[in-house]
Amino acid sequence: MVLIAGPYRSGTDDDPQRMRENLDRLESVALELWNRGHLPIIGEWLALPLIRAAGSRRVGDEVWDAYGYPVADRIIDRCDAVLRMPGASKGADGDVRRANELGIPVFRSVNELPAGSPREVRDLRP
Repeated sequence: MVLIAGPYRSGTDDDPQRMRENLDRLESVALELWNRGHLPIIGEWLALPLIRAAGSRRVGDEVWDAYGYPVADRIIDRCDAVLRMPGASKGADGDVRRANELGIPVFRSVNELPAGSPREVRDLRP
């Protein structure tokens, strides 16, 4: 399982359209990861439904903040690798820090990830 980490909210001034465009960019590599034999995951795929269910009323409110980054932390604990997409992002930088703490490999390009069995990515861990 490979976490795709990159800008989602960063640089959008909380504009929903710009946030959607950022999510589209993150999702643009998911199929390629899948076709290379990996299970792609984006934190927002899990966080956004939880944020809505918990009653968030706007981007950045207390409920939003209670779920956004913590969901990513839980995902990283179960990932075999992180793919850091380009662009400034406090959250994605935090994902990379967490991955480094756990000894999870961080890649900067889909082409850096080995194709084939997810076992090959897990084998990259120290």
